[in-house]
Amino acid sequence: MGDALAMPAHWYYDRPAIRADYGVVDRYHAPRRLHPNSILWRSSYEPTEPEYDILGDERVYWGTQGVHYHQHLRPGENTVNLKLLRLALDQLFEQDGYDRGRYVERYMAFMLAPGDHHDTYVEECHRGFFTNLRRGKQPARCAVTEKHIGGLVPVVPLYAALRALGAGDAAARAAVHDHVSVTHAGPLVREAAGSVLAVAAEVWDGSPLRDVLCHHIEKQDLPFLRGPVKRLESEPDEQVIGKVWSPACYLDESLPATFYLAWKYAKTPRLGLIANVMVGGDNCHRGAVLGALFGLAGGEVAFPAEWRDGLLGHVPAPGNGGTR
Repeated sequence: MGDALAMPAHWYYDRPAIRADYGVVDRYHAPRRLHPNSILWRSSYEPTEPEYDILGDERVYWGTQGVHYHQHLRPGENTVNLKLLRLALDQLFEQDGYDRGRYVERYMAFMLAPGDHHDTYVEECHRGFFTNLRRGKQPARCAVTEKHIGGLVPVVPLYAALRALGAGDAAARAAVHDHVSVTHAGPLVREAAGSVLAVAAEVWDGSPLRDVLCHHIEKQDLPFLRGPVKRLESEPDEQVIGKVWSPACYLDESLPATFYLAWKYAKTPRLGLIANVMVGGDNCHRGAVLGALFGLAGGEVAFPAEWRDGLLGHVPAPGNGGTR
């Protein structure tokens, strides 16, 4: 929900433009065709061979100014990284456990059929993976060293799904790290995922989200949850995520910003996800991690019924016919 809500305003750095185009974003919107801050024209991925082509019909929009990153998506639809999360959850539920090899097969098939997700933008990690594949590397060695919060999208949902299927904490954490490393290599992403997992494990065991975050803020023991977070609560979100931490996608800024919003809005998830959209930047991936933490703490009822009903592509939860 955090991703779908933010999708039309993804990577808006001109915050007044969010209000001008969508107002206060408290419901799902279709993206406008033109994006005032789009830098898609600076992105590139050249291979056109079918076995490496992850852009398909969307290729014509790359290199063009003003193109919205998600121009073809519908209200309530998710971006690529969330659709990949669904692939992982499908594989996990079907086999009662995570299988990296089977996921990689599904990942490659999905990315090589770009018409299936019809999203114009694919992140650097995916372009890097298929560039390495084209160079002759084996899929197990195609991940690129990464530094963006998009790699953390699956962390909380996969951890929770594995615990729900009976995995212990250590096994669930190991499987999550294994999954993230398919496309996101390097110590920074692993450290960031570890911080999120530390919070998720305590929430899974029954501790309130805000209490967990307060505990770590006081101890200053998580590398992405340090600094005077409590003192900032009374400040406008646009000041905190803008001057203290950047709204951009880089982990050293985006994950502290996510933890800040999780702490401030732990008791009001709806307002937290709206605030996340309105501060702009990489609000999709930040919102996905934020929404997952809220959902882990409060379940589906933490979110408005119209958000739950309007979200496209629910994933069936195991055993009870519900959705996650």
